[in-house]
Amino acid sequence: MTAPIAAIAKVAAAVLSDERGRKTVGWVLVAILAPVILLVAAFCSILGGSADHNNSVLQLCFSGGALPANMPAEYRVYVEDMQHSFALLDGYMETVNNMTEGETGLDSIRVKAIFYALYFGDEVPSSRAHQQFVDCFVTYEERTRTVTTTDKEGNEVETEESYTVAIPITDLETVWANIQAAIGLIVTEEHCGNADSIYNLVRYGSSTGTEDWIPGAEVPFIGADGFCSPIGSGWESRVTSEFGYRKDPFSGETRGHTGIDIAVPTGTPVRAALPGVVTTATYNAGGYGYYVMIDHGNGMVTLYAHCSKLVARVGSTVQAGDIVSLSGSTGRSTGPHLHFEVRINGQRVNPRAYLPGN
Repeated sequence: MTAPIAAIAKVAAAVLSDERGRKTVGWVLVAILAPVILLVAAFCSILGGSADHNNSVLQLCFSGGALPANMPAEYRVYVEDMQHSFALLDGYMETVNNMTEGETGLDSIRVKAIFYALYFGDEVPSSRAHQQFVDCFVTYEERTRTVTTTDKEGNEVETEESYTVAIPITDLETVWANIQAAIGLIVTEEHCGNADSIYNLVRYGSSTGTEDWIPGAEVPFIGADGFCSPIGSGWESRVTSEFGYRKDPFSGETRGHTGIDIAVPTGTPVRAALPGVVTTATYNAGGYGYYVMIDHGNGMVTLYAHCSKLVARVGSTVQAGDIVSLSGSTGRSTGPHLHFEVRINGQRVNPRAYLPGN
Protein backbone atom coordinates (compact mmCIF):
# COMPACT_ATOMS: atom_id res chain seq x y z
CA MET A 1 0.00 0.00 0.00
CA THR A 2 3.02 2.30 0.53
CA ALA A 3 3.60 2.88 -3.19
CA PRO A 4 0.07 4.09 -4.01
CA ILE A 5 0.09 6.40 -0.99
CA ALA A 6 3.43 7.84 -1.99
CA ALA A 7 2.21 8.38 -5.53
CA ILE A 8 -0.91 10.15 -4.31
CA ALA A 9 1.12 12.40 -2.02
CA LYS A 10 3.51 13.40 -4.79
CA VAL A 11 0.98 14.11 -7.54
CA ALA A 12 -1.81 15.62 -5.46
CA ALA A 13 -0.49 19.14 -6.00
CA ALA A 14 -0.57 18.66 -9.76
CA VAL A 15 -3.98 16.96 -9.89
CA LEU A 16 -5.89 19.28 -7.57
CA SER A 17 -5.08 22.50 -9.42
CA ASP A 18 -8.53 24.04 -9.71
CA GLU A 19 -11.78 24.17 -7.80
CA ARG A 20 -13.67 21.82 -10.13
CA GLY A 21 -10.81 19.34 -10.09
CA ARG A 22 -10.58 19.39 -6.31
CA LYS A 23 -14.28 18.72 -5.92
CA THR A 24 -14.45 15.99 -8.57
CA VAL A 25 -11.34 14.15 -7.45
CA GLY A 26 -12.35 14.57 -3.81
CA TRP A 27 -15.64 12.71 -4.29
CA VAL A 28 -13.97 9.95 -6.25
CA LEU A 29 -11.37 9.50 -3.55
CA VAL A 30 -14.03 9.41 -0.86
CA ALA A 31 -15.77 6.61 -2.72
CA ILE A 32 -12.83 4.41 -3.60
CA LEU A 33 -9.88 5.43 -1.46
CA ALA A 34 -11.32 5.85 2.02
CA PRO A 35 -8.17 4.55 3.77
CA VAL A 36 -6.06 7.38 2.34
CA ILE A 37 -8.60 10.20 2.40
CA LEU A 38 -6.96 12.02 5.33
CA LEU A 39 -3.72 12.55 3.44
CA VAL A 40 -5.52 13.73 0.30
CA ALA A 41 -7.75 16.00 2.35
CA ALA A 42 -4.67 17.60 3.82
CA PHE A 43 -3.42 18.47 0.35
CA CYS A 44 -6.89 19.75 -0.62
CA SER A 45 -6.78 22.01 2.42
CA ILE A 46 -3.40 23.42 1.45
CA LEU A 47 -4.22 23.93 -2.20
CA GLY A 48 -7.60 25.39 -1.36
CA GLY A 49 -6.07 28.14 0.78
CA SER A 50 -7.53 26.87 4.07
CA ALA A 51 -6.52 28.75 7.21
CA ASP A 52 -6.45 25.54 9.22
CA HIS A 53 -2.81 24.88 8.46
CA ASN A 54 -2.26 22.94 11.70
CA ASN A 55 -4.14 20.04 10.10
CA SER A 56 -2.17 20.09 6.85
CA VAL A 57 0.58 17.64 6.09
CA LEU A 58 2.91 20.30 4.69
CA GLN A 59 2.51 22.52 7.72
CA LEU A 60 3.18 19.64 10.08
CA CYS A 61 6.33 18.70 8.20
CA PHE A 62 7.71 22.20 7.67
CA SER A 63 6.61 23.91 10.90
CA GLY A 64 6.04 21.10 13.35
CA GLY A 65 3.11 20.93 15.75
CA ALA A 66 1.01 18.23 17.31
CA LEU A 67 -0.20 15.54 14.96
CA PRO A 68 -3.99 15.01 14.96
CA ALA A 69 -5.04 12.21 17.28
CA ASN A 70 -7.12 10.61 14.53
CA MET A 71 -4.29 10.53 11.99
CA PRO A 72 -3.75 6.93 10.81
CA ALA A 73 -0.57 5.34 12.13
CA GLU A 74 0.94 4.93 8.66
CA TYR A 75 0.61 8.64 7.86
CA ARG A 76 1.91 9.55 11.30
CA VAL A 77 5.06 7.60 10.49
CA TYR A 78 5.45 9.49 7.19
CA VAL A 79 5.10 12.90 8.84
CA GLU A 80 7.34 12.10 11.79
CA ASP A 81 10.02 10.67 9.55
CA MET A 82 9.91 13.74 7.31
CA GLN A 83 10.20 15.96 10.38
CA HIS A 84 13.26 13.95 11.40
CA SER A 85 14.69 14.37 7.91
CA PHE A 86 14.13 18.13 8.03
CA ALA A 87 15.96 18.30 11.36
CA LEU A 88 18.92 16.49 9.80
CA LEU A 89 18.82 18.80 6.76
CA ASP A 90 18.76 21.84 9.07
CA GLY A 91 21.92 20.63 10.76
CA TYR A 92 23.82 20.16 7.51
CA MET A 93 22.51 23.46 6.10
CA GLU A 94 23.76 25.25 9.23
CA THR A 95 27.19 23.76 8.63
CA VAL A 96 27.13 24.92 5.01
CA ASN A 97 25.91 28.41 5.92
CA ASN A 98 28.75 28.75 8.41
CA MET A 99 31.13 28.09 5.52
CA THR A 100 29.76 30.89 3.31
CA GLU A 101 31.78 34.06 2.96
CA GLY A 102 29.76 37.08 1.92
CA GLU A 103 27.38 34.91 -0.06
CA THR A 104 23.73 34.44 0.87
CA GLY A 105 23.05 31.20 2.72
CA LEU A 106 20.97 28.32 1.47
CA ASP A 107 17.22 28.74 1.01
CA SER A 108 16.13 26.12 3.54
CA ILE A 109 12.55 26.02 2.24
CA ARG A 110 13.79 25.28 -1.28
CA VAL A 111 16.04 22.45 -0.04
CA LYS A 112 13.25 20.92 2.02
CA ALA A 113 10.61 21.37 -0.71
CA ILE A 114 12.70 19.37 -3.17
CA PHE A 115 13.46 16.70 -0.56
CA TYR A 116 9.75 16.50 0.30
CA ALA A 117 8.71 16.21 -3.36
CA LEU A 118 11.16 13.35 -3.86
CA TYR A 119 10.75 11.38 -0.64
CA PHE A 120 7.46 11.98 1.17
CA GLY A 121 5.79 8.59 1.58
CA ASP A 122 9.04 6.81 0.71
CA GLU A 123 10.51 4.09 2.88
CA VAL A 124 12.30 5.86 5.77
CA PRO A 125 13.46 9.12 4.11
CA SER A 126 15.49 9.90 7.25
CA SER A 127 17.86 7.09 6.30
CA ARG A 128 18.87 8.99 3.15
CA ALA A 129 22.27 10.64 2.76
CA HIS A 130 21.20 14.10 3.90
CA GLN A 131 24.64 15.67 3.76
CA GLN A 132 25.07 14.45 0.19
CA PHE A 133 21.65 15.92 -0.65
CA VAL A 134 22.52 19.34 0.82
CA ASP A 135 25.82 19.30 -1.07
CA CYS A 136 23.80 19.30 -4.31
CA PHE A 137 22.84 22.92 -3.56
CA VAL A 138 26.37 24.30 -3.17
CA THR A 139 29.79 24.34 -4.73
CA TYR A 140 32.94 24.32 -2.62
CA GLU A 141 35.93 26.51 -3.33
CA GLU A 142 39.39 26.46 -1.75
CA ARG A 143 40.66 29.90 -0.74
CA THR A 144 43.63 31.21 1.18
CA ARG A 145 43.88 33.80 3.94
CA THR A 146 46.56 35.37 6.08
CA VAL A 147 46.55 34.34 9.74
CA THR A 148 48.51 36.21 12.42
CA THR A 149 49.77 34.22 15.40
CA THR A 150 52.19 34.87 18.24
CA ASP A 151 55.31 32.75 18.68
CA LYS A 152 56.96 31.77 21.97
CA GLU A 153 58.97 34.99 22.05
CA GLY A 154 55.82 37.10 21.70
CA ASN A 155 56.47 38.05 18.10
CA GLU A 156 53.62 38.22 15.62
CA VAL A 157 53.97 35.75 12.78
CA GLU A 158 51.89 35.84 9.59
CA THR A 159 51.16 32.59 7.77
CA GLU A 160 48.98 31.58 4.86
CA GLU A 161 46.32 28.94 5.38
CA SER A 162 43.80 27.31 3.08
CA TYR A 163 40.13 27.04 3.90
CA THR A 164 36.94 25.91 2.16
CA VAL A 165 34.11 28.25 1.20
CA ALA A 166 30.58 27.08 0.38
CA ILE A 167 28.89 28.95 -2.48
CA PRO A 168 25.11 28.39 -2.80
CA ILE A 169 23.89 27.50 -6.31
CA THR A 170 21.12 29.82 -7.52
CA ASP A 171 20.42 27.96 -10.77
CA LEU A 172 17.80 25.29 -10.02
CA GLU A 173 18.58 23.45 -13.24
CA THR A 174 22.12 22.87 -11.93
CA VAL A 175 20.73 21.75 -8.56
CA TRP A 176 18.46 19.19 -10.21
CA ALA A 177 21.37 17.93 -12.34
CA ASN A 178 23.46 17.50 -9.19
CA ILE A 179 20.66 15.59 -7.48
CA GLN A 180 20.24 13.35 -10.50
CA ALA A 181 23.96 12.57 -10.53
CA ALA A 182 24.23 12.12 -6.76
CA ILE A 183 21.27 9.81 -6.12
CA GLY A 184 20.85 8.24 -9.55
CA LEU A 185 17.31 9.59 -9.97
CA ILE A 186 15.88 10.46 -13.37
CA VAL A 187 14.47 13.93 -12.72
CA THR A 188 11.14 14.55 -14.44
CA GLU A 189 9.01 17.64 -15.05
CA GLU A 190 6.65 16.25 -12.42
CA HIS A 191 9.43 16.29 -9.81
CA CYS A 192 10.32 19.89 -10.66
CA GLY A 193 6.73 21.09 -10.82
CA ASN A 194 5.72 19.46 -7.55
CA ALA A 195 8.78 20.86 -5.77
CA ASP A 196 8.00 24.36 -7.06
CA SER A 197 4.37 24.06 -5.96
CA ILE A 198 5.38 22.90 -2.48
CA TYR A 199 7.91 25.74 -2.22
CA ASN A 200 5.33 28.37 -3.17
CA LEU A 201 2.72 26.97 -0.81
CA VAL A 202 5.11 27.00 2.15
CA ARG A 203 6.81 30.33 1.44
CA TYR A 204 3.91 32.36 0.05
CA GLY A 205 0.80 30.47 1.18
CA SER A 206 -0.51 30.83 -2.36
CA SER A 207 -3.28 28.69 -3.82
CA THR A 208 -4.90 28.22 -7.20
CA GLY A 209 -8.48 28.77 -8.21
CA THR A 210 -10.95 31.47 -9.15
CA GLU A 211 -11.17 32.74 -5.58
CA ASP A 212 -7.69 34.22 -6.06
CA TRP A 213 -8.38 35.95 -9.38
CA ILE A 214 -7.89 39.70 -9.48
CA PRO A 215 -10.83 41.96 -10.48
CA GLY A 216 -11.30 41.93 -14.24
CA ALA A 217 -9.38 38.71 -14.84
CA GLU A 218 -12.56 36.73 -15.45
CA VAL A 219 -13.07 38.33 -18.90
CA PRO A 220 -10.62 39.12 -21.73
CA PHE A 221 -9.44 42.74 -22.06
CA ILE A 222 -8.80 43.35 -25.77
CA GLY A 223 -7.68 46.62 -27.34
CA ALA A 224 -8.92 48.20 -30.56
CA ASP A 225 -6.10 46.56 -32.52
CA GLY A 226 -7.09 43.10 -31.23
CA PHE A 227 -4.19 42.68 -28.78
CA CYS A 228 -5.35 41.12 -25.50
CA SER A 229 -3.89 41.79 -22.06
CA PRO A 230 -2.67 38.45 -20.67
CA ILE A 231 -4.15 39.13 -17.20
CA GLY A 232 -7.15 41.37 -17.85
CA SER A 233 -7.70 45.09 -17.31
CA GLY A 234 -5.66 47.08 -14.83
CA TRP A 235 -2.37 45.42 -15.78
CA GLU A 236 -0.54 48.80 -15.70
CA SER A 237 -0.82 49.12 -11.92
CA ARG A 238 0.55 45.60 -11.44
CA VAL A 239 3.82 45.91 -13.37
CA THR A 240 6.67 45.28 -10.92
CA SER A 241 9.60 45.13 -13.36
CA GLU A 242 9.90 46.84 -16.72
CA PHE A 243 11.48 45.73 -19.98
CA GLY A 244 15.16 46.65 -20.28
CA TYR A 245 18.06 46.81 -17.87
CA ARG A 246 17.42 46.26 -14.18
CA LYS A 247 19.09 44.92 -11.04
CA ASP A 248 18.71 41.15 -10.99
CA PRO A 249 16.71 40.15 -7.85
CA PHE A 250 18.90 37.09 -7.27
CA SER A 251 22.45 38.22 -8.07
CA GLY A 252 22.11 41.99 -7.68
CA GLU A 253 23.87 42.44 -11.02
CA THR A 254 22.54 44.81 -13.67
CA ARG A 255 21.34 42.85 -16.67
CA GLY A 256 18.72 42.95 -19.38
CA HIS A 257 15.13 42.01 -18.54
CA THR A 258 13.51 40.41 -21.58
CA GLY A 259 9.89 41.22 -20.79
CA ILE A 260 7.71 42.81 -18.13
CA ASP A 261 6.68 41.29 -14.81
CA ILE A 262 3.05 41.64 -13.76
CA ALA A 263 2.24 40.78 -10.13
CA VAL A 264 -0.82 38.53 -9.90
CA PRO A 265 -1.87 35.88 -7.38
CA THR A 266 -1.11 32.27 -8.18
CA GLY A 267 -3.96 30.78 -10.20
CA THR A 268 -4.88 33.91 -12.16
CA PRO A 269 -5.88 33.00 -15.74
CA VAL A 270 -3.28 33.90 -18.36
CA ARG A 271 -4.76 34.68 -21.77
CA ALA A 272 -3.38 34.56 -25.31
CA ALA A 273 -2.52 38.02 -26.64
CA LEU A 274 -3.51 37.26 -30.25
CA PRO A 275 -4.71 34.32 -32.36
CA GLY A 276 -1.93 31.84 -33.02
CA VAL A 277 -0.48 28.37 -32.61
CA VAL A 278 1.07 27.14 -29.35
CA THR A 279 4.68 26.14 -30.08
CA THR A 280 5.89 25.53 -26.51
CA ALA A 281 4.16 24.43 -23.31
CA THR A 282 6.71 22.92 -20.97
CA TYR A 283 8.84 23.35 -17.85
CA ASN A 284 12.21 25.09 -17.65
CA ALA A 285 13.83 24.64 -14.24
CA GLY A 286 16.57 27.19 -14.77
CA GLY A 287 14.46 30.22 -15.60
CA TYR A 288 10.92 30.36 -16.91
CA GLY A 289 9.44 27.51 -14.89
CA TYR A 290 6.21 26.42 -16.59
CA TYR A 291 5.82 28.59 -19.68
CA VAL A 292 3.90 28.89 -22.94
CA MET A 293 4.99 30.32 -26.30
CA ILE A 294 2.54 31.24 -29.07
CA ASP A 295 3.42 31.94 -32.71
CA HIS A 296 1.07 34.61 -34.06
CA GLY A 297 2.52 34.70 -37.58
CA ASN A 298 4.35 37.50 -39.37
CA GLY A 299 7.32 37.02 -37.07
CA MET A 300 5.49 37.76 -33.79
CA VAL A 301 5.76 35.41 -30.80
CA THR A 302 4.57 35.92 -27.23
CA LEU A 303 5.78 34.12 -24.10
CA TYR A 304 4.09 33.61 -20.71
CA ALA A 305 6.34 32.37 -17.89
CA HIS A 306 6.42 31.26 -14.20
CA CYS A 307 2.99 29.62 -14.53
CA SER A 308 1.55 27.23 -11.95
CA LYS A 309 -0.36 25.19 -14.52
CA LEU A 310 -0.31 24.76 -18.30
CA VAL A 311 -3.70 24.73 -20.05
CA ALA A 312 -2.76 25.02 -23.73
CA ARG A 313 -1.02 22.17 -25.52
CA VAL A 314 1.66 22.28 -28.20
CA GLY A 315 0.11 22.42 -31.66
CA SER A 316 -3.23 23.78 -30.51
CA THR A 317 -4.72 26.88 -32.13
CA VAL A 318 -5.83 29.65 -29.76
CA GLN A 319 -7.77 32.87 -30.15
CA ALA A 320 -7.09 36.20 -28.46
CA GLY A 321 -8.36 35.91 -24.89
CA ASP A 322 -8.20 32.11 -24.64
CA ILE A 323 -6.78 30.89 -21.32
CA VAL A 324 -3.42 29.22 -21.99
CA SER A 325 -2.14 28.81 -18.40
CA LEU A 326 -2.56 29.83 -14.77
CA SER A 327 -0.08 32.25 -13.19
CA GLY A 328 2.35 31.16 -10.50
CA SER A 329 5.93 31.40 -9.28
CA THR A 330 7.69 28.42 -10.83
CA GLY A 331 11.25 28.54 -12.10
CA ARG A 332 13.56 31.45 -11.26
CA SER A 333 11.03 33.59 -9.47
CA THR A 334 10.83 35.50 -6.19
CA GLY A 335 7.03 35.49 -5.94
CA PRO A 336 3.77 34.96 -7.85
CA HIS A 337 3.74 36.96 -11.09
CA LEU A 338 3.55 36.66 -14.86
CA HIS A 339 6.65 37.29 -16.97
CA PHE A 340 5.34 38.39 -20.38
CA GLU A 341 7.45 38.73 -23.52
CA VAL A 342 6.82 39.90 -27.07
CA ARG A 343 9.30 38.88 -29.78
CA ILE A 344 9.43 40.22 -33.33
CA ASN A 345 11.51 38.15 -35.74
CA GLY A 346 13.37 36.68 -32.78
CA GLN A 347 14.10 40.03 -31.14
CA ARG A 348 12.56 40.80 -27.74
CA VAL A 349 10.72 44.13 -27.69
CA ASN A 350 8.92 46.14 -25.02
CA PRO A 351 5.44 44.61 -24.47
CA ARG A 352 4.09 48.01 -23.40
CA ALA A 353 4.01 49.02 -27.07
CA TYR A 354 1.39 46.33 -27.73
CA LEU A 355 -0.67 45.96 -24.55
CA PRO A 356 -4.09 47.66 -24.50
CA GLY A 357 -4.51 50.71 -22.24
CA ASN A 358 -7.48 51.54 -20.05
